[in-house]
Amino acid sequence: DEQIERERTSRRLSGGCCALAAIYLLGKFYVANAGDSRAIIIRNGEIIPMSREFTPETERQRLQFLAFLRPELLGKEFTHLEFPRRVQPKELGRKMLYRDQNMNGWAYKKIEEADLKFPLIYGEGKKARVMATIGVTRGLGDHDLKVFSSNIHIKPFLSCFPEVRVYDLTEYEHCPDDVLVLGTDGLWDVTNDKEVASVVMEVLTSYEPNDPCRYTVVAQELVVRSRGMLKERGWRLANDKLGSGDDISVFVIPLGGPGNYT
Repeated sequence: DEQIERERTSRRLSGGCCALAAIYLLGKFYVANAGDSRAIIIRNGEIIPMSREFTPETERQRLQFLAFLRPELLGKEFTHLEFPRRVQPKELGRKMLYRDQNMNGWAYKKIEEADLKFPLIYGEGKKARVMATIGVTRGLGDHDLKVFSSNIHIKPFLSCFPEVRVYDLTEYEHCPDDVLVLGTDGLWDVTNDKEVASVVMEVLTSYEPNDPCRYTVVAQELVVRSRGMLKERGWRLANDKLGSGDDISVFVIPLGGPGNYT
């Protein structure tokens, strides 16, 4: 991330990206994630999450705590408090539910003038945004990202530090159908863990266990099904819902098997 910052002018590096990496070392898989890509292990039909998405909702308390400690980052335009909806001027003096960086639940407070500012985190689910701008809270780059029509930088709220999860392969016996699946948000935006596992099992069982191409075919099939088919109303999935409009990258890594692919 520091290198991107140093080279962003000379190499014209604008924007940012997430990072998802898997490293095999001494019988263990280390999966590191910073962003909204995800990884799962499918072992004997069981789904084991190896990462989680970093969004304004999942990192709400970290973001609010930073804003509480450094209110100057809010540029006098935002409040670190969260409300169920935008506070209106006519509600001054009334009580409304809110929560701050120390709260998991909600409590009531009397609305004050400062509460009329736009909330640091606004929206729900995939529509949640930090400062009404970005929906991912960890990743690389975005050093010049600012709130629209302002000089308020968003980078201080974006962490480049990944969460690392460890999976010990020596604790289990793995068959050729046990895999680690890594995918960008283009996959997970339209496909859930169970659907991915279903495609994995469907494709793998149609190939011989010692055929190394089977894992490449699984990755290709996941990409194709997430993109959908181009129809009159755009890209559509098999259920006629919108296909992914984002970049889709998928890796399928075998965890076990005969070990002889000749």
